[in-house]
Amino acid sequence: MTGEFRQGRAAEPEGADVVVEERGPLLVIRLNRPHVRNALTRAMAEQLAAAFRHLDDTPELRVGVLTGTAPAFCSGMDLTAFARGERASLPGRGFGGLTERPPAKPLIAAVEGAAVGGGFEMVLACDLVVAAADASFGLPEVRRGLVAAAGGLLRLPRAIAPAVAMEMALTGDPIDAHRAHALGLVNRVVAPGSALAAACELGERVAAHAGHAVLASKRVLGRARDGEWADAYREHRAELAGILDSPGARAGARAFVQGRDAAGEEAATGPVSP
Repeated sequence: MTGEFRQGRAAEPEGADVVVEERGPLLVIRLNRPHVRNALTRAMAEQLAAAFRHLDDTPELRVGVLTGTAPAFCSGMDLTAFARGERASLPGRGFGGLTERPPAKPLIAAVEGAAVGGGFEMVLACDLVVAAADASFGLPEVRRGLVAAAGGLLRLPRAIAPAVAMEMALTGDPIDAHRAHALGLVNRVVAPGSALAAACELGERVAAHAGHAVLASKRVLGRARDGEWADAYREHRAELAGILDSPGARAGARAFVQGRDAAGEEAATGPVSP
């Protein structure tokens, strides 16, 4: 990422892994590795962090919109890279440059297709969520001998009933957009293919109000919701670090990349990841 952002058009070529575009008061950030369902690499995390900094540092920008190129929002960390020892997390910022320290300005997730693993944890770090009717959400890490280590295990039981969060984490089973809406995870469910447009419309409504009032409202609501988030995240990270560094976690990732799960059964293609 060059760090240069241009009004009204993408700041990066269409073939870039992260495409960033200013649309008036909105900064649209798009994950763009559709062949692996937008699985994140370390380089993409650094590009995302740069985009979030740009959002906060630019007075004319009021709201961010995070989305992915079809067919998915994000399948989490690229397990091929993880099996080599690479992680898509940044010190002090978390997975995708987002989950530990979201931007100060409002961030809306526009979800088409699957948001699973780290992808779902990124959604949980956003302030508002617009989902296409064919979207799905889940934390499948347990199926690969991994753990959702990017804050999802902390945020999910604060967002929905703890018993439902526990079931999602322990079974790895996903939920669809309508179920997510009923649980309060999703603000709006829209027709497939229209999540980005609907998210931008919602973002324009937020951006129409006084910036200081919006930022103050987000800060107060965030404190009420998250409590001592920083302390909880540090404890969470320390507890799970050994699991992610374990031989079993790497073996599970390699098995998935090779097209089978840790038990030797056939697995779906594409990374899932923490």
